[in-house]
Amino acid sequence: MQSPFTAKVIEIIGAIPRGRVSTYGIIAAHAGSPQGARQVVRILHSSSGKYNLPWHRVVNRSGGISLRGNACAHQKALLAEEGVEFEDNGAIDLSRFLWWPKAW
Repeated sequence: MQSPFTAKVIEIIGAIPRGRVSTYGIIAAHAGSPQGARQVVRILHSSSGKYNLPWHRVVNRSGGISLRGNACAHQKALLAEEGVEFEDNGAIDLSRFLWWPKAW
């Protein structure tokens, strides 16, 4: 059985539209735990496949990809296919691509 927080995180991540991103911290705050960014990471790791979540649309607060190696390249490729553009420093311009959840 899922906790209410986990259920909200899954709902929020599932709602991120194509071509937009959100951050671990924003998702955590809107799900009711402002300090729960690491919990969002855990939920993504354990539930992305089960719930077919668009995991690639979740980035860190700087607009960067936190994954390393091949996983980073895969996430970047998926976002680029959706039209998300990366700055020269490898980060996403959050002023252009950030998505905020509606009030939950």
